[in-house]
Amino acid sequence: MKAIGAGLFALLSTASAIVSLYGQCGGMGYTGETTCVSGATCQYQNDYYSQCLASMNSLLILTLMGLGASSTTLITTIRTTTRGSNPTSTSFASTNGLKAIEKLYILVLFIPNGDEGTWPIVAPKRDSKDSVNLIFQIDGKTGYFAGTNSYWIGFLTNNADVDKALDDIVDSGLKILRVWGFNDVTTTPSSDTVWFQKLSSSGSTINTGVNGLQRLDYVVSAAEQRGIKLIINFVNNWSDYGGIPAYVTAFGGSQTSWFTNTAAQTQYKNYIKTVVSRYSSSPAVFAWELANEPRCRGCATSVITKWATEISAYIKSLDSKHMVTLGDEGFGLKSSSDGSYPFWYSEGVDFEANLKISTLDFGTFHLYPSSWGTLPNWGNLWITAHAAACKAAGKPCLLEEYGYTFNHCAVEAPWQKTALSHASDGVSADLFWQLGTTLSTGQTHNDGYTIYTGSNDWTCLVTDHVAAIG
Repeated sequence: MKAIGAGLFALLSTASAIVSLYGQCGGMGYTGETTCVSGATCQYQNDYYSQCLASMNSLLILTLMGLGASSTTLITTIRTTTRGSNPTSTSFASTNGLKAIEKLYILVLFIPNGDEGTWPIVAPKRDSKDSVNLIFQIDGKTGYFAGTNSYWIGFLTNNADVDKALDDIVDSGLKILRVWGFNDVTTTPSSDTVWFQKLSSSGSTINTGVNGLQRLDYVVSAAEQRGIKLIINFVNNWSDYGGIPAYVTAFGGSQTSWFTNTAAQTQYKNYIKTVVSRYSSSPAVFAWELANEPRCRGCATSVITKWATEISAYIKSLDSKHMVTLGDEGFGLKSSSDGSYPFWYSEGVDFEANLKISTLDFGTFHLYPSSWGTLPNWGNLWITAHAAACKAAGKPCLLEEYGYTFNHCAVEAPWQKTALSHASDGVSADLFWQLGTTLSTGQTHNDGYTIYTGSNDWTCLVTDHVAAIG
């Protein structure tokens, strides 16, 4: 999760010099355009992120010009939820955090008929009768696994809090935990702030000290002791904890040129090498992950595919024992498409093309209907479509993030059942967003998607789900 303003409308910019709806328009360290598209205003989300948002009940008539006579008109009424930035403090007693902003929009879209490389409206469902290995194996057990996400666990400074969070995971029967293996800054913070990497064109620094990667060291060590398997991510697409925007601040270019920026990629590889070398022998590592939700809006999909090919091969050259995955949301899928935004290629992602990369061991996809302009039960189609694509590619897939801001059990439990129905048939695990527990500082971050231990939602989505897996 953490997708900042990752909404449907952001891709419909009307002018390159004006920030599109849901785009970033301000924040500490931000140097880009601050003028929002007509009908939207730049609204504060946190110190590091301001976002172009429309006023309540705005009527948006977004017309894509130059599409030719052959087009389909789609009129939809949708509710969207904007997910803002994660808190920059590890003190969870604070009220700062993501803000769920729900608005009602009427959207009129003129969508082109689907061709190769464009936005598909209807496409035949791919099927494969090949016998392929689509199942994960952990500690000698082959089957379907459940897990969760905790972006914050590597930033905790109290070892007892790390232990408490991991013990909650063990007690629940969850097996896989996805964590942020990055924490990028462009200026040196105070000594009591955890950071992993300082980015600068004059010379970057990787922090291996007690307020640096030693915090991640403890997470890995504690996970080893408990048999928990970790997915460790190397960079964020979003500005939370630095991410690609921090690289852009340090090395220039833009969010989209980052994938081909030599200086940025050189330092990114340096960071990868440092992290992988620390944990390449750890039995706690389930997989290395290139990025959290990589997007290259408006780019040819070959940009991310080429980048993912190069970086995954590089990681394999450092550590051939562990799996590698991309960390994308699953956008860009022609098979089983219903024509909705997540199936489009406009974010520069081609799910099926990336599945073919030999040095990526499994596929990932996320599920946030409230941010993508789709209805909750649409999630079952999204899961089924990715299961079919993964089966056709001969690789397992992971439903890596999913969540809804209310009615968690009623909405998300059916998704879990759909995913589990494809066990051994394309989807081999799911990780809900996100783990919620109580530490010495109080409750962990509640972004509206958080599932807390001991709650009714926890019983439904964790206890019952683990029991159903068996």
